[in-house]
Amino acid sequence: MNLTSPFSIAIVAITGLALLGLPIGLSMICGSILYLSMNGMDMGTAAEQFLNGMYSNYIILAVPLFIFAAEIMNSGSMTERLLRFCNVLVGHFRGGLAQINVVQSLIFAGMSGSAIADAAGSGRMMQNMMTRENRYTPSYAAALTAVTAVIGPILPPSIPMVIYALVSDASIGYLFLAGVVPGLLMTALQMVQVGWDARRLNFPVEQRVPLREIPRVTWQAFPTLLMPVILLGCIYSGVTTPTEAAALAAAYAVLVSVVIYRSLSWREGYGAILVSAKTSASIGMMIGGALVFNYVVTIENIPETLRAILQGWELTPLQFLLLVNVILLLLGCVLEGTAVLLIIVPVFIPAAQALGIDLVHFGVVVVVNIMLGLVTPPYGLLLFIMTNISGSPMKAIIRDCLPFLGWMLLCLILITLFPEISLWLPRLAGYEG
Repeated sequence: MNLTSPFSIAIVAITGLALLGLPIGLSMICGSILYLSMNGMDMGTAAEQFLNGMYSNYIILAVPLFIFAAEIMNSGSMTERLLRFCNVLVGHFRGGLAQINVVQSLIFAGMSGSAIADAAGSGRMMQNMMTRENRYTPSYAAALTAVTAVIGPILPPSIPMVIYALVSDASIGYLFLAGVVPGLLMTALQMVQVGWDARRLNFPVEQRVPLREIPRVTWQAFPTLLMPVILLGCIYSGVTTPTEAAALAAAYAVLVSVVIYRSLSWREGYGAILVSAKTSASIGMMIGGALVFNYVVTIENIPETLRAILQGWELTPLQFLLLVNVILLLLGCVLEGTAVLLIIVPVFIPAAQALGIDLVHFGVVVVVNIMLGLVTPPYGLLLFIMTNISGSPMKAIIRDCLPFLGWMLLCLILITLFPEISLWLPRLAGYEG
């Protein structure tokens, strides 16, 4: 690569601005405008790509709607009632509170689509419950909350899969289905590790919920548990598109919190709207910046160049997937997941297609990689969130995360080696890819 070419200078500008603290979305826009200027092209093309990409992609609307639904759940009492129900299921086992943490993430995954929402929402409650009376160390409770939150975006609905569908044109519905078995597999492996830790470290056994209380707790949680059923049922029955289902999820969360549970005040509702707007604006700016920068990448013919290089290496599909895994795992240590999805993954997609790799399977592999990046140092975002919530040193949280990371890497390897783990459910639903 010519280090004095407009593209190289644009890359240096984007990197420099990001290191100086400018949001990555704005950094990409500035670097792309610099590239257009140096090539004598109309700089207004940047605005054209931004607006056309943002307003012509109906799918993007699903992102703020899922974020809003998750914020409403966390502001009302839906999450609290969900935890009580999980206590009925697994609370009486040794290490029951730890198992509750895993199971609540599994159920919450069917509602929010966001690992950050999961950790920030139920994370504080689980931290308080697990560390009360010194039942668990703060670092173990924080580490467990971080790794279980990773399950959220693998199971449907999933905001990262929505973004992947945006850059790959893969079917969101089939992507959602493809994440079910990998998500359940990861959940099972995490529960195995918790069970092992419970026996090894002699975790406490929680008091069993009296039999007479189980119907009441279940009935109180029923409206919350109904949310993923309605959401996914509407998508796969063809009643709604995934974006319309996201709007339905947000409306249902408001209905349950305000009308049924009566647990959402005006102040809390307004706060949820503000947080959702800020988060959506941040993600939206990153998506817009990536759309502009991807136009520059297309002009430079980077995807086709990469495809030619990889074909020259004569990689098999499996070798390519293993290479992508290594690259994404390394990038996940230093880059935010959405940035990787929007900037790096589109470059790999033409090569994957040329090698005959199914884009739905590839999407699951990509999303699992990016979720692992949320709990890998030094930039793991979930590590920072749980450090702030728990007050534990990050070093201690990372130490307690390591056994779970080993299981999650095993899950990634299995998904990579055996595509049918991801594609079995989509094929049952008629997928022919």
